[in-house]
Amino acid sequence: MKRIVLFASGSGTNVENIIQYFSDNKQVEIVAVLTNRKDAKVFERCARLKISALYFNRHAFMESDLITDFLNNLNLDLIVLAGFLWRIPKRLIDYFPDRIINIHPALLPKYGGKGMYGMKVHEAVKENLEPETGITIHYVNEHYDEGAIIMQVKTHVDPRDTPEIIAQKVHELEYEHFPRVIEELLFQE
Repeated sequence: MKRIVLFASGSGTNVENIIQYFSDNKQVEIVAVLTNRKDAKVFERCARLKISALYFNRHAFMESDLITDFLNNLNLDLIVLAGFLWRIPKRLIDYFPDRIINIHPALLPKYGGKGMYGMKVHEAVKENLEPETGITIHYVNEHYDEGAIIMQVKTHVDPRDTPEIIAQKVHELEYEHFPRVIEELLFQE
C-alpha cells in the first residue's frame, strides 16, 4: 500500500481531484490532508469525501518538529503539495528527500517564486503577452519553485484570453496530469 499526505491552503480543487482519482485504487491510500488555514474550503471537500483534514499553525510547521514527527509516524511514500502556499522548512525536506512534490501553474522558471501563485501568475502571463503557459510538477527544495522538474505541460495562450480563461486552461492541465504523475512516482521502480 502506497501512502500519501496532501497539503493545501485554499479551496482544495486539486486535492479533491487527486482523492477522486485514487478512490478506487486499492494500492494507494490518501492518509490525510493538512492545511495551514483554519478557514480553508478544503475542509468541506474532505468532510464530503471522508478524508481526515487537519489544521496546523506556523509554529508547529516552521519552528518545531511537530509536523515532521507527525508525518514520519505515518510511514509515507509521498507528500503532495496541492495549492499549499508556505515554503517547506529544510528539515522537512531533508527528512523526506525526493518525496515532496508540488504543482505550479506556470512553466517554471517563469512566473515562479514567493508571491507567484493562483491568479497572480495568470495575470502576469497575460500582461507579458506570453504565447503559451502551462503547469510544472516538480520536487520541492528549500526555495520556492526551484526544485528539479518532473514534468511540464504547455497550453496555447490566445491574445484574447483573459486571466480567467488562462486559469481555466491551466486548471484543466492540472486535473488531467497531476494525479497521473503522482501515480507514476509512487510505482516507479
